[in-house]
Order: sequence, then structure tokens, then C-alpha cells
Amino acid sequence: MKRTSPDYRLIDHNHQEAPAYRRPSLPKKGTPFLDYPGTRRGAEAVYYWCDRMHCLHGFRGMTIVIHNRGANRRVGAVNDIAAAQRMLDTFASVGAQSFVVTKTELEWPEHKKVKWGKAYPLEELRKKLPSLIRFAAIREPVELPDGKTAMAGENLIIRPTGPAVAFVQLDDLSAKQLDRVRPAVFIIHATSPGNYQAWIAVSGVPEGKEPFKEFMRRVRKAVGGTDKSASHATRLAGTENFKLKYAPDYPTVTIAETHPGRVVTPEKLAGLGLLAAPEPALDLQFRRRVRTQPDGLKEWPSYETVLAGAPRNREGTGPDRSVADFFWCKLALQRGFTVEDTEAKLAEVSERARQRIRGGDPGYVGTTVLNAADAARRGRQKSRG
Repeated sequence: MKRTSPDYRLIDHNHQEAPAYRRPSLPKKGTPFLDYPGTRRGAEAVYYWCDRMHCLHGFRGMTIVIHNRGANRRVGAVNDIAAAQRMLDTFASVGAQSFVVTKTELEWPEHKKVKWGKAYPLEELRKKLPSLIRFAAIREPVELPDGKTAMAGENLIIRPTGPAVAFVQLDDLSAKQLDRVRPAVFIIHATSPGNYQAWIAVSGVPEGKEPFKEFMRRVRKAVGGTDKSASHATRLAGTENFKLKYAPDYPTVTIAETHPGRVVTPEKLAGLGLLAAPEPALDLQFRRRVRTQPDGLKEWPSYETVLAGAPRNREGTGPDRSVADFFWCKLALQRGFTVEDTEAKLAEVSERARQRIRGGDPGYVGTTVLNAADAARRGRQKSRG
């Protein structure tokens, strides 16, 4: 059966059609883009064509609406790949050598579900970036708590890491706070209109989780009023911020300014008034411990007990360690441990987590903990209801 070519339209963010590109010339055989119809099908063909429009005409931030045999399906936006590459290059310029990439579905209060996560070395992520961005923009129906559905793509989030640099994330900054931190930051970007985030790269921070957390507290105390729940991960520039409160006109993450290569020292931050003095050490010589909570509330759950109660794996050769990891993380979070502490502890107690890290997939730990946190939040919602 002969297939008819779809009718493509370009719609900008003001919902205005670009009529000059209605039924544009699609790539032909023998070109680098191949043809449609032909070896490319559906959304894949659309994105080949989107690449061509981006390269030849500089289209960015456009929505493709595809019509074929009466169908009308919104398949996503031509995101700003150049902005995403600029963000990646800026992080690399201050020492980031790898990134944990996660995708989350449409977010709303008490709902942040991780769909996928993986760690990439810098150069590998550079190659993967265009396809990750394109497919994150594809709209799919998401069921809402009230039974309705909303069309949304995937949030694309990166967490940078580097061997000799500490990344300090400051979120929800006011205009006055931005002016204060501007001499120290290497990137400022907006995740939504008026919601700015800034990052500082610092060398010479003492190694170890607790010293870094204490350093972060001192910076945030000096800046004042920043979001203390910041996760050291950020939405990728050039992609859309898929939160329910913004639907259906999801904002694009935009870069306000960059300062490639800017790495500061703790002494420089102190000189700028961006590093509070350390908290004085408490004299505990004669201090008695006040038991305000039952014994054991803040003790880590027993991983051996959780593993023993886990269901069998598919092969039937032993317990399902992925399920055990998930439930152990959920128990730890319910006992009051933070996401960061739970991630670090899981890598200690779980053999599967250590295997995944050795195999080059540290994103397994973060994804497991975030999924467990989402389950714990849903459980609290049900108990309150």
C-alpha cells in the first residue's frame, strides 16, 4: 500500500504558524538525511527533518505538529541544542569530567518520578547530547492524580562531578542575591521565568562528604535564603521544564551568563563575603544526651534483613537485589536520613550497587534512591489522606 507523506507545520511559542515552511521539502535519497517515507519512520523521520531545519534555517524552540490521514499528534519541540552544549562546555571548563544524567516525568508537588538514569564521561555525553535532547522533548500522555491526562515530555537533568573541584549550587536567587554572587559564579541560568540558579566552582575544599556539606552550609548561610533542598543537579539548558503548573506552555531553561574557567578558592569566597564563619565547636564535656526520640529511630535499617525478605530474582537463583536496594532505601529515608546520606550508605551495604559502580554506572545508586524517595512521599500522602 502506498503511504502518503505527512503534512508538517511549524508552530512557535506564541502558537503562530510559520506558513512559508508548510509542506517543506523533505530530504531525498542520496542526501545525508535519507528520505521519508523510506528507511525512517514516524518520529525518527521528523527529527531527521528537524535537524535539517536547525542546520539550514537556525530554527530553535519550535513545535512540530504532524498531520497524516486525519491524525494530529504533537511530537515535541526543536530544543536549543546549542544552549545545552554551551552549558556542558561551561561545566567542563571548570573541571567537570563526568555527569550523571537522569530523566524525570512531568512533576507536581510530592511527585518527582525518575524514569531513567546513567553516568557519562564528558566526551561520551557530548556525542549523546543531541539525541537525548530530541527524545526528551517528545510529548506523551501522563495520568494526573485527578484522573485527567496532560501531554508532557521528559525533564533532562545533569549532575556534574570532577576530581579536583567542588560544585556549589545556589537556587531561587533574588536579583539582589544574584548581584552578590556574580563575581564568584561560572554560570547563571533560569529554570523558569524569574527563577534563577547560580553555580560556583571551588578548589581546595576539604575532601569528604561531611566537610563538603559543612562548606555548603557556610556558603548558603552567607548568601541567605537559598533553597537548602538543592540536589547538586540541574535542568539542562535548552530543554523544557516539565512541571504541571506550567502546562501546556512549558518554559525553556535559558542561560543568563557564563564565565568559563572561573574557579575560586575558599579564601576568595570569604573575601567576597560569600563564606560564613564556621560554627563554633560545642563543648560536650559535661553535656548529657537528651533522648527526644525512641532508640533506633536514626539507626540504619539492616540490609541483611531486607535482603532476606526480598522476592526471588527472575532466574530463581537468589533474592532480587534491585528490589532489596529499593526497599532498604525507602526504609532509610522514612527514618529521616537524607537522600545524599542514603546514596553513600547504599554503596557501602549493597553488593549490587558496588557492581554497578565498578561497571561504570554510578547512576544506578542515585536513581534507586530517588525512586525510593518518591515512593516514601506517596506513602506519606496516603497516610495523611
